[in-house]
Amino acid sequence: MRLLVTRPEPDNARTAATLRARGHDVMLAPMLRIEPIVGADLGAPPWSAILLTSANGARAIAVHPRRDELATLPVLAVGGGSADAAREAGFADVTSADGDARDLVRLASARFSGVRTPLLYLAGENRAADIAGVLSKHGLAVRTVVVYRAMPATGFPSVVRTALAAGAVDGVLHFSRRSAESYLACGRDIIAPSLAPAHYCLSERTAEPLQRAGAGRVEVASHPDEPSLLALVGADAVRGDATPKPRSNRLE
Repeated sequence: MRLLVTRPEPDNARTAATLRARGHDVMLAPMLRIEPIVGADLGAPPWSAILLTSANGARAIAVHPRRDELATLPVLAVGGGSADAAREAGFADVTSADGDARDLVRLASARFSGVRTPLLYLAGENRAADIAGVLSKHGLAVRTVVVYRAMPATGFPSVVRTALAAGAVDGVLHFSRRSAESYLACGRDIIAPSLAPAHYCLSERTAEPLQRAGAGRVEVASHPDEPSLLALVGADAVRGDATPKPRSNRLE
């Protein structure tokens, strides 16, 4: 299949390599650019643990001048990708919630029930879930520190725009709501062809802007992780669904 991966660097290259190894033709168009906030104010310790809802938080703290102060803290990560990034950043005690923000909240509230020392949430500038607010209802204090920001793309690479306009893309992979929104903004002058491919989405929240924009086919992963998302593509490849066609939409 002819696929377009929209996730930011450097994760897009890894996803593309996996897809190419499975025989797909892949193009890259990062719809967000991740910028670490190197001087983010972490505040004063102590902290019980670190919370991560994105691999970008781990990468940002890896270049923070106070990173060594945090190295011995346990890390609770939302999923496998963020957990792997934390280990790559030098953290040894890492646990994955293997899900979404709700799973991370459940993990943190179970593991740190009754603990008075705050948790340190290394967050992005734009957040879909109020981690601190929900955990406060469980009696846990959270210090939220913005350590990175995601800047939307201003347009498609020329080769991608040409391929979309020509109907030469069978499927687009979307990993976040903001990247899906950026995709729609970049394709506003070629809206029909940009909505024509199958759109494979990490979650229902990711899929909503595409569904509302009128995409004919939106598929949502059974679990909010990359293997489940790639399984959607693999299922279509087995069926030979290289040409998108109307099917039941999971958001209906």
